[in-house]
Amino acid sequence: MKISVLASGSKGNCSYIETDKTKSLVDLGMSAGYIAKSLKSIGVDPSSIQRVFITHTHTDHVAGLKVFLKKYHPIVYLTKKMEKELDFDILDKVYIDEDMSIDDLDVKVIKTSHDAADSNGYIFSSLDKSIVYITDTGYIHVKNFNKLKNKSLYVFESNHDVRMLKNGKYPYYLQQRILSDKGHLSNKDSAYYLSQFIGDNTEKIILIHLSEENNKPEVALKTLLDTLEDKGVKIPNIEIASQRENTELIEL
Repeated sequence: MKISVLASGSKGNCSYIETDKTKSLVDLGMSAGYIAKSLKSIGVDPSSIQRVFITHTHTDHVAGLKVFLKKYHPIVYLTKKMEKELDFDILDKVYIDEDMSIDDLDVKVIKTSHDAADSNGYIFSSLDKSIVYITDTGYIHVKNFNKLKNKSLYVFESNHDVRMLKNGKYPYYLQQRILSDKGHLSNKDSAYYLSQFIGDNTEKIILIHLSEENNKPEVALKTLLDTLEDKGVKIPNIEIASQRENTELIEL
């Protein structure tokens, strides 16, 4: 499996995942032009994208979807509730409420908790490799812990530092939204969950969706490292995705 996070942050999110037989995007929250340029920078023809998996329909996850579909025609995987929130029709779609297999790609759905009509996290697997993709959630239900353990790579939200958020310029109601069970994972919560999930098979963590206002890459990284060390957990390679620069194409 291969992966590149093409964009990550409050202004837009999109990632590329590849297996021997499939080429997919997760979300499409940047412009179609930006995504096409980013794909070309890692040697991928935008017209070769076969499908787009949607986590939820907030603008920073679907802003470029309409134009990209019109130009490149991939299949969109989303839920009926997600579809109802969009302001345009999707003709070529598959409703994904349950686990499914697509060629050599196995997809497990992890229901997340966010203030959208519906939201999904995903576990993508092919052969003996696996990628957990969790973003925009206030918490992760304990019933999903076993499913999420000991995967090859974690693409995982680490949105905010609680102290920075509370002392920052966001109004109280917005702070409460972010901190709620339907908000976003803090650095501390993200680090705790990762300390419970990663195992001997884990090669890498990519922290995503960092707030520009309420977080810093070095703060998120230190929180994660300190937590893993405190719990005696093996520390894998860690990378922090950015808003306007894609990661390298990572091969597992």
